Amino acid sequence: MPTNEKRTIVVTGGSRGIGKSICTAFAAPDTVVYFNYASSHSAAAETEQLVRDAGGQAVGICADIASETAVTDFFLKIVSETGRVDVLVNNAGITRDGLLVRTKTSDWDAVMDVNLKGMFLCTRAVSKTMIKQHSGRIINISSVVGVTGNAGQSSYAASKSGMIGFTKSIARELASRNITVNAVAPGYIVTDMTEALSEKVRESMLQQIPLGRLGQPEDITAAVLFLASRQAGYITGQVFHVSGGMYM
Repeated sequence: MPTNEKRTIVVTGGSRGIGKSICTAFAAPDTVVYFNYASSHSAAAETEQLVRDAGGQAVGICADIASETAVTDFFLKIVSETGRVDVLVNNAGITRDGLLVRTKTSDWDAVMDVNLKGMFLCTRAVSKTMIKQHSGRIINISSVVGVTGNAGQSSYAASKSGMIGFTKSIARELASRNITVNAVAPGYIVTDMTEALSEKVRESMLQQIPLGRLGQPEDITAAVLFLASRQAGYITGQVFHVSGGMYM
C-alpha cells in the first residue's frame, strides 16, 4: 500500500453493538472506516462521532446488503473515493428466533438474505478490488451456535454455520492473491439484546460459559484487529472462537 494512501476498512452493520465497537477500534489518522447501516441515522451518526473522537474518519452509508444493486453501489462509492479496500468485516446479521414448527418461511428467508447472501454479495464485490491490489483481509463474524447449534435458532445457526463453510472455501480461492479470509465466532456477548434478558435467562447462559462471564464487544474486536493485522498474514481459513470456552 502506498504510504500516501489511507487504509480503507469496510464494516457491515457498523452502527450498533459489535459492529460499532469494530469501527471504533479501527480508528486511526491513517485509516478511513466505511460502514453500512439499515435504518437508524442517529445510531450511524454516533458511530461516526466515536471514530472521529478516537482520531479517525468514518463514513456511514444506509444500504441494504441483501440487495445486489445496493451492495454494488456501496462498494463503487468506496473505491471511487479511496481507490482501495484493505479490510472487509462481514458483521451484519439478524435473528428471527423460534421453534422450527413455528418458523415462517419469510423469517427464514430474511435471515438467509442478510446473514448469508449479504456476506456473499459484499465478499464478491470486494474481492475484485483486493485481487487487483494483490492484498486484503476478509473477516466474517459467525457465532458459536454455528458449530454447536441452539434450540429455537435453527435459521440463525444454519446461516452462521454457512458462513464458516463460505470462509474456508473463499480462503482457498483467494490465497494465491495474498488475501486472507477468516471467521470469528462469538459466544454470548453483552449487547442491547442480552441486557434485555431476564436474570433467570442470563444465569442459564452463564452456566454454559467456563469463564463464568458474558463477553464484551471489545473481546470480539481484539480478534478482528489481530486478523486484520500484518502479524496475521500467515493465517487463513480459520475460525477464531471467542466464547469464554463455550466451544472447545
